[in-house]
Amino acid sequence: MIEQYVLDLQEVDETQVAVVGGKAAHLGGLSRIEGIRVPAGFCVTTAAFRRIMAEAPSIDDRLDQLSRLNPDDREAIRTLSAEIRRTIEGTAIPGDLAAAITQALAQLGEQAAYAVRSSATAEDLPTASFAGQQDTYLNVVGPAAILQHVSRCWASLFTERAVTYRQRNGIDHRTVDMAVIVQQMVFPHAAGILFTADPVTGNRKVATVDASFGLGEALVSGLVNPDVFKVRDGEVIAKAVAAKQRAVHALPAGGTQEVAIDPQRQEQPTLTDAQVVRLVQLGRRIEAHFGRPQDIEWCLVDEDFQIVQSRPITTLFPIPAARDRENHVYVSVGHQQMMTDPMKPLGVSVWQLTAMAPMHEAGGRLFVDVTRRLASPASRAGLLEVAGRGDPLIRDALETVLDRHDFVPTLPDAGPGGPPASGASAPIETDPAIVTELIERSQASIAALRCDIRTKTGPALFDFLLEAFQEHKRVLGDPLSMQAIMAGMEATWWLNDQLQEWLGEKNAADTLTLSAPGNVTSEMGLALLDVADVIRPHPEVVAFLQGVEDDGFLDELPKFAGGTEARHAIEAYLDRYGMRCVGEIDITRPRWRERPTTLVPVILDHVRNFEPGAAKRRFEQGRQAAQRKAQEVLEHLRALPDGEHKANEAKRMIDRVRTFIGYREYPKYGIVSRYFVYKQALLEEAERLVQANVLREKEDIFYLTFQELHDVVRSNQVDDKLIQQRKDAFRSYHALTPPRVLTSDGEVIAGAYRRDDVPTGALIGLPVSAGTIEGRARVILDMAQADLEPGDILVTAHTDPSWTPLFVAIAGLVTEVGGLMTHGAVIAREYGLPAVVGVLDATRLIPDGQRIRVHGSDGYVEILP
Repeated sequence: MIEQYVLDLQEVDETQVAVVGGKAAHLGGLSRIEGIRVPAGFCVTTAAFRRIMAEAPSIDDRLDQLSRLNPDDREAIRTLSAEIRRTIEGTAIPGDLAAAITQALAQLGEQAAYAVRSSATAEDLPTASFAGQQDTYLNVVGPAAILQHVSRCWASLFTERAVTYRQRNGIDHRTVDMAVIVQQMVFPHAAGILFTADPVTGNRKVATVDASFGLGEALVSGLVNPDVFKVRDGEVIAKAVAAKQRAVHALPAGGTQEVAIDPQRQEQPTLTDAQVVRLVQLGRRIEAHFGRPQDIEWCLVDEDFQIVQSRPITTLFPIPAARDRENHVYVSVGHQQMMTDPMKPLGVSVWQLTAMAPMHEAGGRLFVDVTRRLASPASRAGLLEVAGRGDPLIRDALETVLDRHDFVPTLPDAGPGGPPASGASAPIETDPAIVTELIERSQASIAALRCDIRTKTGPALFDFLLEAFQEHKRVLGDPLSMQAIMAGMEATWWLNDQLQEWLGEKNAADTLTLSAPGNVTSEMGLALLDVADVIRPHPEVVAFLQGVEDDGFLDELPKFAGGTEARHAIEAYLDRYGMRCVGEIDITRPRWRERPTTLVPVILDHVRNFEPGAAKRRFEQGRQAAQRKAQEVLEHLRALPDGEHKANEAKRMIDRVRTFIGYREYPKYGIVSRYFVYKQALLEEAERLVQANVLREKEDIFYLTFQELHDVVRSNQVDDKLIQQRKDAFRSYHALTPPRVLTSDGEVIAGAYRRDDVPTGALIGLPVSAGTIEGRARVILDMAQADLEPGDILVTAHTDPSWTPLFVAIAGLVTEVGGLMTHGAVIAREYGLPAVVGVLDATRLIPDGQRIRVHGSDGYVEILP
């Protein structure tokens, strides 16, 4: 087969990324769109690059060395990547390859000026832009200079930033090839960038144009502040004209130079409004061709726009698919469930099949469409009330949408809708037997599930699971269970509101909920202290656990003195709580039972930081503090006018809180227990598919929806390409920040805290557990990396119940996500930890090891000197 080293841009399109790289493939596609002008040029294909790499001396050894480097070892990456670049630039271009390039050049005009631009195969992809990683050379004149710059472009695949980016994203250096575009230079009056969606808000209906005089290089390199125009529905809706003091122009003999702009022109708009609107129309045509929002580089030459690049905007959060063209408002489920990481497709579909409300997926996250509830004034009030108590940022974002008056239509009230306003749910008597009965019902249902699922395989398993999901929803929606949950929450709200009004006490209920009985999550945290008590007296076991890396360590324990007891203690803990894990609403996440090493660092911290019997003592201290607080509150109330009545009301509510608030955590425990049973059955089915050579590995089922997996089991056939696409998409979703509120226009509505009662420089959040604490911030994003000392304050993105074992070892809590009744807040109150949640960017703004002060009653965090 004769390798093709040069292709005209008009011969290529988006299907040829492997041959010409992402940038050239897009340019080829652009040149085929009617009405879009692209400067003429050709592409030196990836076959030429591979030939140079094969001829470059000792390149293989250096690539091996490079792949072994840590992405954070910048010095080593800098040195080695510079060596590779020198080697590639120093490798002579073979005669036939040089001839193919100069021949293509002769057809366009040898002495014309050209832009020589890198086009890597992993570049300008829908899931990763690699923007600004490889090199572009402008105004290159003459065959010798062109060949030299082609070599430089090949070498730029190994710039320090490109190498680091690939290593951080798990991309093998050998899987990326480099093509080079040689394109006629245009000498524009103005140039810039057009985003067909607003890159800041994500709104797909608003296009943004950045423009400056001369070559676009001035704008890309940050030399000038551009003019910025925003366009919606064919009209300029906003513009900011900057003072443009410099421009970049081409030199006749080659290269570029900065020039000063005439003072009279500096404040003039680069483009007229009519030109901006015409440019956006071209952009919409390009967007329609590629099927997604684009980041487009343009030039204005003789009153005509030429397009020199178009790539997908990879930073936009995707929009949930809708069947109509109406406006929709979506609220994040992950912010309420304390899991804003992306979920794999099987995790998404199982949650959708077992949830009480319809769920929409986008970017690996789940959303609820609240448009109808916002549209009806009656249900709107209830929704805003519950949202405000849970997460004020969500409420503020929803109010921002409503304030626009044109996005959500107002519909007539269609009877009762939405969640009940505080205090409006059906009354329930304060009887601990209710909670006991609910828990027994749930346990019996899970036991039946475990028993019945054992005999089910193949398609029959999936039919059984669909029935099991209905039972799952029935247990979850049990009216008595709902009443018990609401009784505890509403009593908490009542106590906080009334005791503040009557006694001026802030968040009094926080102390009254300390060590509330029957909370399965807080019991789980304390139970790990008991496990540490069993291990602490055995130094050999402690020493062994310090070096554990393999999940089979439990089988090794009996070899050591005290190891059998240690194993029994850990096994008993896993029997009760092993179905839990971080991100447990995603069925595909590894459970503690599957990966018990996750718990080892926490157990070792407990062995080091606590005395024997700490669990009982902690619980008893909390119980007594709550009892004292109740007596004190009732005494103070009795001294008030109408005090006896107030005290009786408060006593009734305190009893309700103590009876029901612990049950708040049980339904989630039930869900996760059922999930583990489903998961084990599905993985056994996956094992059969692997044995039958249908699947490559068991975990591939995580990248299929429940229905797709059902089809695979029925047909014994799988689409490997689909699984690979899903894996690539899932990897790309990690780079996206999920919004609390998102509209069908793609606009991310952030929400804000409207407060002026906090010190300057403090980080604002939601107060969820009273008290003030000072200490060292430990920023921990992965529970398995925890290394805590007494008095540390945990700072993390979000905590679900699986983080509870860490709570017994900390003095305070700060999270980026959370609300008054999310798991972290409930457990922080039970353990008496001052806590502030919903602190935007806390893990970025608070350095690990920094001393901070957490104001759990007032909802802010101070960074101390």
